[in-house]
Amino acid sequence: MSEDQFFTTGDGCRIAYRLDGAAGRPVLVLSNSIATDLHMWDRSVAVLGKSFRLLRYDTRGHGGSDAPTGAYSLDRLGRDVIELLDHLGIDQVNFLGLSLGGFVGQWLGIYAPQRLIRLVLSNTSPFLAAELPFDALIRSALAAETMEEIADGFVRNWFPASWFGEPNHIVDEFRAMVLATPPHGLAGCYAALRDADLRRPISLITAPTLVIGGESDAVTKPAHSEEIAAAIPDAELVMLPGVHILNIEQADLFHQAVRRFLLGRDAETDQLVSLRTRERV
Repeated sequence: MSEDQFFTTGDGCRIAYRLDGAAGRPVLVLSNSIATDLHMWDRSVAVLGKSFRLLRYDTRGHGGSDAPTGAYSLDRLGRDVIELLDHLGIDQVNFLGLSLGGFVGQWLGIYAPQRLIRLVLSNTSPFLAAELPFDALIRSALAAETMEEIADGFVRNWFPASWFGEPNHIVDEFRAMVLATPPHGLAGCYAALRDADLRRPISLITAPTLVIGGESDAVTKPAHSEEIAAAIPDAELVMLPGVHILNIEQADLFHQAVRRFLLGRDAETDQLVSLRTRERV
């Protein structure tokens, strides 16, 4: 895998990113969940890198990227991606965003449609402010002496309960990502989610779109995935038997669904017959 590289956005924020794969392949951007970094996609590189040049980045406030103080906006998070593409001289990409990354993907589909080829929105929502007490979460993050309790809460929302009965190195890896997240970076992204309401404008998305949801996701619930798929014209919906970080928990099914959608309907069809798939006609 490649090493971190950096560029600086127009508002002075340094963003960490990685490019993996041959230069001639189509680019697939991978965008992270809140409280993780680009390493949440490490296990996806070998599979998706067979067909794509992968562009991963740390959302501002996370990982190797700067963490400015204050509230962030979804508009700013989306513009970070556009400026990264401009920095690299990339005109169009496929985009796969999970959770917070899915919010960014929706924003790009609405406000920068010319930059997208195909769009995959995983374990995300168009609106979470009615579900989560973001102001209280912001206060808790900024007041926390350590990130331990916050990290425990995240991983228990991300993975099935059966993974917590004994030591699990994947859970430990993701907990370490949360622990490494600056509290004000987490709070800044909480503010972006608090203020985001994409329920109406996502109907303007024209990029071919795949929505992936987890049947047991308690944060971005199955109904949220269904709402997105119903609002975006001709979107396809795939529900997987899992919780939130589906590229890890259901890696084979997740990557098969992504590859089939991005590469064409005939790719790996025989491996997907067990999926519950609904396509809007």
